[in-house]
Amino acid sequence: MKGFTLWFTGLSGSGKSTLARGVEQELRRRGMKVEILDGDVVRTNLSKGLGFSKEDRDTNIRRIGFVCHLLTRNDVVAIAAAISPYKAIRDENRKMIGRFVEVYCECSLDELERRDVKGMYKKARAGEIKGFTGVDDPYEAPVNPEIRINSETQSPEESLAVILRTLELMNHIPPAPEAIEIPADEEAKIRNKLKELGYL
Repeated sequence: MKGFTLWFTGLSGSGKSTLARGVEQELRRRGMKVEILDGDVVRTNLSKGLGFSKEDRDTNIRRIGFVCHLLTRNDVVAIAAAISPYKAIRDENRKMIGRFVEVYCECSLDELERRDVKGMYKKARAGEIKGFTGVDDPYEAPVNPEIRINSETQSPEESLAVILRTLELMNHIPPAPEAIEIPADEEAKIRNKLKELGYL
């Protein structure tokens, strides 16, 4: 199978890392070469020293995109899980990489603040963190992503099934030995979306 990039985008706490790890495990089980570039991990290694200005955020996402590009062209599945708030930079990476699948992890701000596992939204609301995406810095949601999941209304298992089934239908990954159980209306929705995007 050829390499491709699976790019998760969404606000902090929307489920990107959890789903990225779930996809990684399943693709390894299917015998594929996979690498994850998690936003938090990248910041402590590849992008150490960068701040959170728009310029630094753009540089960080461009760096992740470049590594994904190298992996993809060497037939590795690159999975990026970073907020990547700005549409222009995501589109720039899409153009550079080519085989690029965008996954938008949607979740309302109310729900994200209710979860707030790391206490980041609370600190941002209190003014302790400046330029926090979704609070006092913008997040530009994808207009037409290949995959849209909602971590408020879907369980991680349901979201994972949608992602894997979509990748199967795009011929990016081999089918599982046992068929993915997915409701008929969800299957129809995936097929309609892929037809609209020209994949089917």
